[in-house]
Amino acid sequence: MTTVTVRYFAGARAAAGRAEEAVPAGRSLDDLVAELAERHGERLVPILAVASYLVDGVTCHDRREPLPAGVTIDVLPPFAGG
Repeated sequence: MTTVTVRYFAGARAAAGRAEEAVPAGRSLDDLVAELAERHGERLVPILAVASYLVDGVTCHDRREPLPAGVTIDVLPPFAGG
């Protein structure tokens, strides 16, 4: 199975209960976010709704494009401070 790596930061890490995980590749970012919400439950859902997402360090502009195998998705919740 080909996968992508999802890395969680700050409050997303606490809500997901892990720093990272591997998930199947080939789906869109929107589909991936829906799966993560189902997988981790109500603590993560509000964070996913306001988070920024980076695909291999670059902001994702097309959330419907399939994610290729091997990429890293960073889930970045809003950060407080300057």
